[in-house]
Amino acid sequence: MLNLDTHILIYALEGKLKTAEERILRTDNWGISAVVLWELTKLFQLKRISLDIRSAEFSRGLSRIHVWPIDLVVCREILGLDFQSDPADEIIAATSITHKAPLVTRDSRILGSKLVPIAK
Repeated sequence: MLNLDTHILIYALEGKLKTAEERILRTDNWGISAVVLWELTKLFQLKRISLDIRSAEFSRGLSRIHVWPIDLVVCREILGLDFQSDPADEIIAATSITHKAPLVTRDSRILGSKLVPIAK
């Protein structure tokens, strides 16, 4: 299963993926950290995205995506990360490590990590 960063999920839902990202996302099922749901909510609330998280269409799309919880194991993994970023990105990265789920991201800090499994 792949772990999708918030913006990758947004690009996928809006049809704005790069060719390489489309290829990667076709290879496996998708998962997200629970913090991605919070980020989507805030981005919608701030009018930075147009995806209406209250819509039936959004709910249908999300029903096909596994959501990993933010639990103690994930939080402990944050302590060993080899980069610092905003808390949501650290949770997303730690989720990939905890669940051995390659992360699909464009974030340069995360891509520079030697610990986070990156989808290729």
